Amino acid sequence: MAKLDQIIDDFAYLDEWEDRYRYVIELGKALPELPEDKRTSENKVQGCASQVWLVSHVAEDGADPVLTFEGDSDAHIVRGLVAIVLAAYSGKPASEIAQTDAIEIFNRIGLVEHLSAQRANGLRSMVKRIRDEARLQAAA
Repeated sequence: MAKLDQIIDDFAYLDEWEDRYRYVIELGKALPELPEDKRTSENKVQGCASQVWLVSHVAEDGADPVLTFEGDSDAHIVRGLVAIVLAAYSGKPASEIAQTDAIEIFNRIGLVEHLSAQRANGLRSMVKRIRDEARLQAAA
């Protein structure tokens, strides 16, 4: 899976929206497929037009647990968005996740302005779910 810094750098070199669009699809194709047994209603993200599943894993590591995430979608573009969200959050301490707004990252790389209203709402739902999980774990 691509690292967030690499994704941001790659977007800086892509001037055309169509090239960025293709890159998002490539990121989605590189995302490991979520096993069928994890595609449950409890892992499904509400508020997404496409089907999106997120699974969180917590490594109890003192007062600030580290969270990792798995995710998938049935739509190519959304799967790429999931890959970027996971690059932003997975493997980080709960306190850092709670403070990081991935929507700002999407704004910085120029993606939010090109997303349909439904995809933008779905993206916000993914980010909210991950940050809420991090806040819950940080408070535990």
